[in-house]
Order: sequence, then structure tokens, then C-alpha cells
Amino acid sequence: MRPFVLARGRTRTRTRHPLWVHTLVSVPHYDPMLATALTPQERAVYEHARQGMSVAELSAHTGLSLGLVRVFLGDLARRDALTIHPVTESTAATPTVTNTLLQRVLDGLQRL
Repeated sequence: MRPFVLARGRTRTRTRHPLWVHTLVSVPHYDPMLATALTPQERAVYEHARQGMSVAELSAHTGLSLGLVRVFLGDLARRDALTIHPVTESTAATPTVTNTLLQRVLDGLQRL
């Protein structure tokens, strides 16, 4: 099925914090009832986000496009089903965070 159909015609979503490829998201309180109400693609994003990972990692793990993952994450954030961890300038500029993120991306690519 085409991503445009899966996203019900939406190509963008509005969230309080931007969803860049390196933005981390997590599910603080997993709700099995919500999971059963989601489409299989939305559920895959929701399930993988339980581990806490970046938007890019979610896209890679689920096999869904970045745009589609962002739309689903926005929907889940509006339901308060997940937390978007904002990337601040001070956080993004910290070498430790950058090195950790790059290592996680590299590890994810090697697993593919």
C-alpha cells in the first residue's frame, strides 16, 4: 500500500517539538488497548518506540519512510501515547551526545 494512503493523505504533522531524523522518542506507558486499535504500520512504530530510539532508527526498523514515521509519531504524540524528547542546541552540540547518536546510527546500519 502506498505511504500516502497509509497516512490518509497527510504528508506532515504538527508537534510541539520538531521531528528531525535524530530526534529521540519513547513510550513512557505502553497501552495494549491502544496498540490493538492502531493499524499494523502505526503499531509497528508504537512497539519499536517502546525501546526509545530516534526517528531514523524507527524508520529503519519498521521499513517505513521517514515521512510516514513522522506522521504516525505526530498522531501518537497528540494522543499522549509517546514522548518526543526535544533536541536543544546545547544537547546537539555536546560531543558525547553526538558520538553516542552516531554510534547508535552506525550500530543500526550494521544490523541491517
